[in-house]
Amino acid sequence: MRIKSSVLCFLVGIATTVLAATPTSAQSTAGGTIDVSDEALVATLPGFRSGNVEANGVRLHFVAGGSGNLVVLLPGWPETWWGYHKIMPELAKTHRVLSLDIRGMGASDKPAGGYDKKTMAEDVSQLLIQLGYDKADIVGHDIGAMVAFSLAANHPNQVQRLVMLDVAHPSAGYLKIPLLPDKGTFGDKIDEDHPYFWWFAFHQVKGLPEDLLEGRAGLEHAWFFRYMMKDEAAIDARDRAVYAAAYSSRDAIRASNGWYQAFAQDVADDAGYSKLTMPVLGLGATAYSRLKATLDVKAPGSKTIKIEGSGHFIAEEKPDVLLDHLGDFLK
Repeated sequence: MRIKSSVLCFLVGIATTVLAATPTSAQSTAGGTIDVSDEALVATLPGFRSGNVEANGVRLHFVAGGSGNLVVLLPGWPETWWGYHKIMPELAKTHRVLSLDIRGMGASDKPAGGYDKKTMAEDVSQLLIQLGYDKADIVGHDIGAMVAFSLAANHPNQVQRLVMLDVAHPSAGYLKIPLLPDKGTFGDKIDEDHPYFWWFAFHQVKGLPEDLLEGRAGLEHAWFFRYMMKDEAAIDARDRAVYAAAYSSRDAIRASNGWYQAFAQDVADDAGYSKLTMPVLGLGATAYSRLKATLDVKAPGSKTIKIEGSGHFIAEEKPDVLLDHLGDFLK
């Protein structure tokens, strides 16, 4: 029996993905055993250290280094603070850099609720206060971009500048996302004009994702990285092992699903937000047109730039391009 090349590539991707039941320090992959603990990862970033702070009733884990004006990096699904590791050392030459495991992510707490982006923005607001910062530049990607926007909307005095990476805050348009894809538009790679966000619906279901993905989160990740990236090698075997370990426990699956299950509340909150007045930069790839359309309305005077040759994961696929834009914007 002949197997199509796209299917074969997908199976190979799965075979090299970690299938761990819980986040442990050593994970087995096709290439051997990889230490995916935060301690091991931080050790690869000279000058950076892990920290924890109690904020808004939850314990938040972060990795910080460098000196200067504070830049807070907020990651999204299915990543952790490690999603920014390619830009952190260079950015730390001119800034204090803090990459955060948001509520429900990585080594941060995974409470029963509080996954609406307004509450998660309050987490970041109180973290800044606990650490002694009046304000910071905020960079968010994916779910982290939603939290970043909510922080800017609800705590504008704490946000000096805002950078949104490839995702906008949930708005009324989310309620009209189709259940089925347009004919002929759904394949191995995202059609940027006809994206199919089936996982938005899958993550609404309570309990079933835990049953299906416990110890196997890497299976979903492998498909998602293939669909959303232009350069799949940019997230390598170690990175995938880190993320599979971080999301394979039942608590981690439940908590990350909570980010999606809160979308209806996020949409309701969005309707009452005033327009942003601080400097705002949007950097889009697969979602460039949607990000620009949103920021043109929600942040008058903002600028949105298309990152050519990148898929959804800009910080991994085009770190040097991202650093160039951040260097110009965060001066």
